[in-house]
Amino acid sequence: MRERVTRRGNRGGILLLLLEGGVLPFRYSLWYITVMRKKRFSRSDSPSQEYRLRGRIWIEGKEGTFLGFGRIVLLERIQQYGSITEAAKTMNMSYRHAWELVDSMNRQAKEPLVETAAGGRGGGGTRLTEAGVRAIESFRSFHERFNRFLTEETVVFDF
Repeated sequence: MRERVTRRGNRGGILLLLLEGGVLPFRYSLWYITVMRKKRFSRSDSPSQEYRLRGRIWIEGKEGTFLGFGRIVLLERIQQYGSITEAAKTMNMSYRHAWELVDSMNRQAKEPLVETAAGGRGGGGTRLTEAGVRAIESFRSFHERFNRFLTEETVVFDF
């Protein structure tokens, strides 16, 4: 199996896997790649297949993604640890990437979600503002309603 990457834009592109039977293209993002694997069932294993709806949700702002599940987890970790560095470490993320996410959220929000204090003798720190706490609560509530919608709309297909 050979692979060739064809880039589109600076956030992702299309990866072309050259297989013996042909070419298998799939989209990817620099942040994550979702690989879909086919599950093989014989007709005797599963007379009727259950399907479920799945989805991801995020809030777009003027600069692109404003809030999403990963950014909310980052905000929660900042609230828990009081440090962007520690929050980033717990998520296996570089400090720079975490800082860029926080900076993006702060620029797009009406009021900052995160406040930082410079280090020094007493040490620095990071804390969520009231707007940051409200953002977490609002997104979690919306995410829960979204998941409930997906569960309620799931239908068993028989084909």
